Amino acid sequence: MKEATLLKKSAEVDQVAEKFNEAKSLVFVDYLGLTVEQVTELRKKLHDEGIDLKVIKNNILRRAATKAGYSKLEEHLKGPSAVAISKDATAASRIIYNFAKENKQLTVKTGVVEGEILNVDELKVISTLPNRDGMLSMLLSVLQAPIRNLGIVIKSVAEQKEI
Repeated sequence: MKEATLLKKSAEVDQVAEKFNEAKSLVFVDYLGLTVEQVTELRKKLHDEGIDLKVIKNNILRRAATKAGYSKLEEHLKGPSAVAISKDATAASRIIYNFAKENKQLTVKTGVVEGEILNVDELKVISTLPNRDGMLSMLLSVLQAPIRNLGIVIKSVAEQKEI
């Protein structure tokens, strides 16, 4: 192989590995059997949430995964592969699993969430979780509940004393 080609591929591996390191989650899928319209629809849904769906050659994916510290992904990177790269831990898996319910041709291979390599079942569990903002609002609600209940009790006692 020519030296210029090797440099180009090496740069591409470095670029993909950097994206892997910056991402909160990666979801690897097999898109074989989807029509162009279906892939475009999936890309649009992912793009609306700030997620990139990239179709990258498996050889480059394997090298980038190894460089990013995910060498165990190699066994899953066979056949047609696309990767959803997200800065949110749950959004990519949620959108992909919802899309896969309607489009049976899309299959999830594996994923990485917060640096942990997950299998298909673990990713499915992650897909049911709300995003970060949703989790924070749920936590805030739980933290406010005791104070709110105390306020209700004090108000009811005050109303009874006025009667």
